[in-house]
Amino acid sequence: MKEWNPTKSNRFLMGVALIFLAFLLNFIPSKIALALNLPVFLDSIGTVVAGMIGGNLPAVIAGFCGNAVNGISDITTFYYGVISIMIGVTAAIFQRNGFFKKWYGIIAAIFVFSILGGGVGSILTYFLYGYDFGEGISAPFAVAIYEHLGFSKFFSQLSADIIIDLFDKAIVVACSLSVYRVIPEASRTRAEQLFLFFPDFDGKYRKALYHANIKRSLLKKVIVLVIVAEILLGTVATVTGFFLYRQVAISKFTEIADGVTKAASVVIDENRIEEFLEKGRTADGYADIEKNLYKIKESFPQTMYLYVYKIMEDGCHVVFDLDSEGGAEASQPGDIMEFDPTFVPYLPKLFKGEEIEPIISDDQFGQLLTVYKPLTGSTYVAADVTIASIVADEAKFIIKLISVFFGLSIIIMSIVLELVNRGIVNPVNRMAFASMKFAYDLQEGGNSSLKLLQSLKIHTFDEIENLYLAISKMGRDSIDYIHQLNKQNDRIMRMQEEIILNFAEMVEARDISTGNHVKKTAYYVEAIAKELQKEGKFKDILTDSYIKVLKRSAPLHDIGKIAISDLILNKPGRFTDEEFKIMQSHTTEGKNILAKIEANASDMDEGYLKESMEMAHYHHEKWDGTGYPTGIKGEEIPLAARIMAVADVFDALVAERVYKKSFPYEKAMEIITEGSGKAFDPLVVEAFTNISKELYDERTRISGGSKQ
Repeated sequence: MKEWNPTKSNRFLMGVALIFLAFLLNFIPSKIALALNLPVFLDSIGTVVAGMIGGNLPAVIAGFCGNAVNGISDITTFYYGVISIMIGVTAAIFQRNGFFKKWYGIIAAIFVFSILGGGVGSILTYFLYGYDFGEGISAPFAVAIYEHLGFSKFFSQLSADIIIDLFDKAIVVACSLSVYRVIPEASRTRAEQLFLFFPDFDGKYRKALYHANIKRSLLKKVIVLVIVAEILLGTVATVTGFFLYRQVAISKFTEIADGVTKAASVVIDENRIEEFLEKGRTADGYADIEKNLYKIKESFPQTMYLYVYKIMEDGCHVVFDLDSEGGAEASQPGDIMEFDPTFVPYLPKLFKGEEIEPIISDDQFGQLLTVYKPLTGSTYVAADVTIASIVADEAKFIIKLISVFFGLSIIIMSIVLELVNRGIVNPVNRMAFASMKFAYDLQEGGNSSLKLLQSLKIHTFDEIENLYLAISKMGRDSIDYIHQLNKQNDRIMRMQEEIILNFAEMVEARDISTGNHVKKTAYYVEAIAKELQKEGKFKDILTDSYIKVLKRSAPLHDIGKIAISDLILNKPGRFTDEEFKIMQSHTTEGKNILAKIEANASDMDEGYLKESMEMAHYHHEKWDGTGYPTGIKGEEIPLAARIMAVADVFDALVAERVYKKSFPYEKAMEIITEGSGKAFDPLVVEAFTNISKELYDERTRISGGSKQ
């Protein structure tokens, strides 16, 4: 498929269009179900589809928008937006892990969605409104469970909501899968590419990083940091909101109690307090004042107790004490009440008739807020306002706050993660992968990896782009530098080979009978090794690089002759036993010379020196163990020496020496063939036989008919 690369503005518009279509898939079916009075909601089809093709971000926005729109007419619907958001996130996670491709994954998705929609939704309803069964879709079913199974109202409603939602979410998942599969694959792919968070547009880069033993990816760290930040922010916001709400509620009830005491102080004659204490209800006008106080109390339904006390050392002397519905029996004028422990800290001020702050108490009379207003001396009119409703209101407020905050937090996190992934994580991951590939491929040239790095075209207009440009420049400079080094290395290697060859020829030149022996044997060794490779023999050893090493090593096989006297080396007749023994020592001497070179030049090619030493030391060993200097046999003899043995003997047979004439090709091959399994490795002889005539003809052509 042709690469799809829309502009940023087009990508944004198409993302908005995807979210809007998902919103319609939520809104339209839900309205149809409501209009037909169906026992299902069908309000999350678009959310699931958006999660399947776009991931978290479009799913949570589409899910929340549906509740936000419905919340215009019914604000309570807005609080359930968090459930739609959680369904969207879950759908994205399930799609990412391939749940929707397997039947048991689909069943698991239906079950989880029903737990979120029915279970969490039922619990949220309980905290918001308490339980009775209400008139919802699941209400009749909940009543039946309550009446026939004996469950509590809470568990009856919870069970009914989950069971009803199982049916609803089964339809939702079926519809979502149908919509997903109807969408052409090309359109799905383009929709997926609108959002980097999921699926990962450059997942191949991140997978490669995971395979490089990266246990904590940058994206995971960002996700953890964002989640921790949201949790901390949510905790602070919730706690702050709780205390602010409580403060406002207390202020509201304080104003009510303060209004009651002010109104009561108007109808009470402060100058007759002592008379009322002494005569009580028989005092003239007492009943009228008490009647007015009752009217004031009834005007403020939150007021539980209204009374007038004179605070003295022996206790609270009752002036007025109004009956309270469901409360304690009112005291009579003149009665003395013991000090409530809650008020003990305030007694010094009360004795002096000073104002005190409102007091909150929780005792046998319930949770009360008490306001004391001084009348005259140490006489106070007091109102006890019940604040029990604050606790229930606080619980509802906290649930609403958490549901809204949690829902908005998920949306914010999804947006932040999308932006962070697009602007930081994804470019860094791509650079990291390309840089790692470039670093590991550098020794092999690295051109393809450099092209990959340059093809990223990262444009974030910040430090990341500067880093990318710097890495790209270093990559180009590194490739240029390596090319220069390779050229210099090739030149050095050619010089080294030339020096080695000239050195070997200088050593060989002391033997007047050998001519171009070192060049010819090197040529034979390379040819035999390539033939063995072609035939599939010794394939674990005979690699292209190893054959190059053999060719470089071959000229040094007789380097030990430098330690042999010219008188012995160029003797025209047969050697004596002692002379032959000295001549044989050139193998050991060659090994020793090369071993010293290796010890003093540790940065040289170890493979090259190893093969050179093995050729020099063992090229006169025989397959049957009758050779020298060690008498090893068979595959104990290194392969390099076994190949050199055939090449060395063949060249010696077809060349003229001071002590013999050259053998014809046929005679030489007869001797080589007879030596198979005795002097030579049969496999090497077989390979050499296949190419010997070609090698002999080439030797003759190069030598111009010379017998050397």
